[in-house]
Amino acid sequence: MSHPDCKLNLRPLGTPRGVSCVVGPHGVGASPGDKKSKNKSIRGKKKSIFETYMSKEDVSDGLKRGTLIQGVLRINPKKFHEAFIPSPDGDRDIFIDGVVARNRALNGDLVVVKLLPEEQWKVIKPESNDKETEGAYELDLPEELCGSHLPQQSVKGYGDSPDVIIEAQFDDSDSEDGHGNTQNVLVDGVKKLSVCVHDKGKEDADAPVTKDESTSMSQDPRALPEKSLQRSAKVVYILEKKHSRAATGFLKLLADKNSELFRKYALFSPSDHRVPRIYVPLKDCPQDFVTRPKDYTNTLFICRIVDWKEDSNFALGQLAKSLGQAGEIEPETEGILTEYGVDFSDFSSEVLDCLPQGLPWTIPPEEFSKRRDLRKDCIFTIDPSTARDLDDALSCKPLADGNFEVGVHIADVSYFVPEGSPLDKVAAERATSVYLVQKVVPMLPRLLCEELCSLHPMTDKLTFSVIWTLTPEGKILGEWFGRTIIRSCTKLSYEHAQSMIESPTEKIPEKELPPISPEHTSEEVHQAVLNLHGIAKELRKQRFVDGALRLDQLKLAFTLDHETGLPQGCHIYEYRDSNKLVEEFMLLANMAVAHKTHRTFPEHALLRRHPPPQTKMLNDLVEFCEQMGLPMDFSSAGALNKSLTKTFGDDKYSLARKEVLTNMCSRPMQMALYFCSGVLQDQTQFRHYALNVPLYTHFTSPIRRFADVLVHRLLAAALGYGELPDLESEALQKQADHCNDRRIASKRVQELSTGLFFAILVKESGPLESEAMVLGVLNQAFDVLVLRYGVQKRVYCNALPLRSHHFQKVGKKPELTLFWEPEDEGQEQVQQVVTIFSLVEVVLQAETTALKYSAILKRPGTEGLLALQDKERAAGGPQA
Repeated sequence: MSHPDCKLNLRPLGTPRGVSCVVGPHGVGASPGDKKSKNKSIRGKKKSIFETYMSKEDVSDGLKRGTLIQGVLRINPKKFHEAFIPSPDGDRDIFIDGVVARNRALNGDLVVVKLLPEEQWKVIKPESNDKETEGAYELDLPEELCGSHLPQQSVKGYGDSPDVIIEAQFDDSDSEDGHGNTQNVLVDGVKKLSVCVHDKGKEDADAPVTKDESTSMSQDPRALPEKSLQRSAKVVYILEKKHSRAATGFLKLLADKNSELFRKYALFSPSDHRVPRIYVPLKDCPQDFVTRPKDYTNTLFICRIVDWKEDSNFALGQLAKSLGQAGEIEPETEGILTEYGVDFSDFSSEVLDCLPQGLPWTIPPEEFSKRRDLRKDCIFTIDPSTARDLDDALSCKPLADGNFEVGVHIADVSYFVPEGSPLDKVAAERATSVYLVQKVVPMLPRLLCEELCSLHPMTDKLTFSVIWTLTPEGKILGEWFGRTIIRSCTKLSYEHAQSMIESPTEKIPEKELPPISPEHTSEEVHQAVLNLHGIAKELRKQRFVDGALRLDQLKLAFTLDHETGLPQGCHIYEYRDSNKLVEEFMLLANMAVAHKTHRTFPEHALLRRHPPPQTKMLNDLVEFCEQMGLPMDFSSAGALNKSLTKTFGDDKYSLARKEVLTNMCSRPMQMALYFCSGVLQDQTQFRHYALNVPLYTHFTSPIRRFADVLVHRLLAAALGYGELPDLESEALQKQADHCNDRRIASKRVQELSTGLFFAILVKESGPLESEAMVLGVLNQAFDVLVLRYGVQKRVYCNALPLRSHHFQKVGKKPELTLFWEPEDEGQEQVQQVVTIFSLVEVVLQAETTALKYSAILKRPGTEGLLALQDKERAAGGPQA
C-alpha cells in the first residue's frame, strides 16, 4: 500500500537506541503480552492493552451520523506519544494522546477516531503559543509554489574531472504550489538527524516559543475558557494501512534471559520512533546473533510488521534483510526506499516484453500520416546538464505580424504504454520516478525514459504538442493541440540558456555550446531563447499581478566524488531566468490542457487542485507577524506574495529575514492534490491557491509522473484520437489518490536523501560554519535557519560555555539572554540577546553516532558578526 507521509526518521541512525529509550513509547518493561495466543485458553484471557476495533458497519454508520471522524494520522516525530488528525472543519487538529489511544495505527494511516468526553481533552496554557497543538507538520509545499527541484543523477560524462556536480532538476519547472519542492528538505530530513532521544521532547518540531510543560491536566478543563481546550480522540478503526509496515533499525537480545520469549525472539528497535518495537523470530536472525550480538550493533536491518495483537505492547514482525553498516549511503538509501514503499526492483520480463523489441526502434511509417510533422522546425530542450529523461521541448517561430508561434512539445509516452498492459500496471503502481541525490528510481524502464521517449537531439521523436499564437506580451491569440513528430536540434542546459539570456547581443562561441544540427544555427537558437525569455517575463509578471504566490525556499545541491560517491561539498541551488523561462511555458501548457480536457469531459478530467492554507495555523502566523510588527497581508495568495516581495530590502539582513518568514509562511500551506472532476461537486474547490487559477493539471512530465500519462490519454480522447479511457469517475479518483500518496512518499524520500547526504557531509568535511537567523526562541534553546545550507537546527543552551542564561517575554516577544564564560581571566563576561530574527553564527559538527550532528553557537565578538549586528540595528532589526 502506499503511505503518504510515513517519514523515515533518520535521526539516530547508526546507533541502537539508548537504554533510556528502551522504556520508550510503551511504558516500562513492556512485555510481549501473548506468549503466542496458543496458550491463552489455558491461562485465561490476557489483559488487553488496546481496544478491539469497531466493526465495519458501526464505523460507516458513525461516519454517516457524524459521531466518528476520519483523517490521516500524523505522529509527532519529536514526541512520539503525540499524534494528530486534521480537523474536518480546518480548525485546530484533533489530538490523540499516547500509544494506547493510537490503537496500533502508524504514521500516514487513514484512521477513524472517536472524540473523548470533554473532561479528557488536552488543555493548552495560554502562554504556550499553541504551536505544539498542531504537532509536527511535515511541510508539503506543492512544487508549483516553489519551483521544486529534484536533485538529478549525474553518472555519465565525467570526462577527466574527478567530481561531478549533482544539480537540481526543476520538477517540471512548474512551481505550481508556490514553492520549491525540496523546500524543507532539511526540516524533515536532516532536522531529524539531530534529535536526541533522551532529551525528552526538547527537539519539538514546531514549537518555537513553547515550554514543554505547556499542557497540563491539573485543573478541571471545563473551568477553562473554550479556546484553551484541544479536542482529543482515540482511534477506533484503520480504514487504510497506508504506512508500509516496514522499518529500518537494529537488533537486540531481549532483556530477560530467563523468559520463554528469550529463546524464540529477538527485539527489533526501529530508527523511526513512531514505529513500535517489534519481536522477530530468532530463526530469521543471523546464525551467530545470539552468541555474538555485539557484532551487529551497527548493522542496519529491515523488518516488516506482520501482526500487532491487542494484548501486546510490541508488534510481531519478520526480518526482511540485512542492509549493511548504518551511516553508509547505500544501506541507508535502501532503508529509506523500503520504509516508504518505493519499488526499486528490476522490471519483470513480462513488463519488458511490452517494449518495442526490434532495436534500434524507428517511427512506423503510418504515424507520419496521423501526426503533424514538425521535424524541420527549430525545436530544442532546456534541462539540467545531467538530465537523461527529457520530457519537454520548446519552439518559438517569429510571425510576419510581430507575433510568435510558440510550441511546448511533450514526449508521447502514452504511445508506448498500452492501457491495461503489464507496463501500464507497473507504471500506475509506481506512479512517479523518485529522485535521490545520487540516482533516480524510474517509473518506466530505462529503454523508454532514457531512450525512446526522451527527446534527445537529432533524432525523430513522437510528441504531444500545444502550440499557441502569442503576442510579445504573452496574450494568447490562438491555440492548437495535437500529436506531432519533432527532431530537436540541440540539448541546452539551464546554464547554456542562461548565458544566452545574459548576452543578448553577442554571439556565444561554438565551443561553449552543445552540438547543433546542421539545419539550424546557434544564432537561430539564441534568438528563439531570447524571444521565449521576453514572453516568459511578461507571462510571469502578469501571473503575479493576477495574484499568484511563490515561496522560494533554499535548496541544496551536492558535489559528489565520483569514485567514492561521497559528498564533497554542497551549495544552494540558484533558480535563474532560464529556469523561469521553462517554468512559464510548462504552466501555460498545463493550464491549457486542464481547460481543454475539462471542457470536453466535465465528469472525467484529471485535474490538480491546491486548497487554501489551514485556517488555524494561518491565524497563528497572522498573530505572530502582528506581534513582531511585520506588515504582512495574508488575505489572499497574491497579497501574501506582495508582502513577501515588498517588505524586505536586498541587504543581507533583509534577505535572511525574508528566508525565515518564507519558511514560516510555508507551514500553514496545504498540499496540491490530483482529483477527478466528476467526484467534487463544488467547482470553487477545483481552484489552485498558489497559482490563483480556476483549473490546473499536470501534462508536461509523462516520463516521470503517471498522472501526466492519464492526462495525455484524456487529451487524446478529447481530440478524437481514441476512446475515452475506460474509467468511471470513482476509479479515476482512486488512481488520483494513489498518485497523491506516492507523490508525498517520493517527496519525503527526496528530503531524507538530501538529509542523509548532508549529514555525511558534516561528518566527512565538518565542522561547517555559517550565519544563521533565529526562527523561534524557547526557554532553554532556540531554533535557527542555517543560511548557507538551508537547514533548520535547534541550539541548546546547555551545549554552550555559558555562565547562565535567562528567558523572558518582552511584551509578547520571547527573548533569551546568554551570559558567556569569559575566554580569559579578567575579561568581562559577554552578554548576548537572542530573539526572533537575530543573526547569529553557528557551527555544525558531527557527533559520535553515525548520522547525528548538532549546531552550536559561535561566541559573539568576531568581526563578521558585529558588523552584521550594526547592519541589523540600522535596518531596524530586533536589537534596535
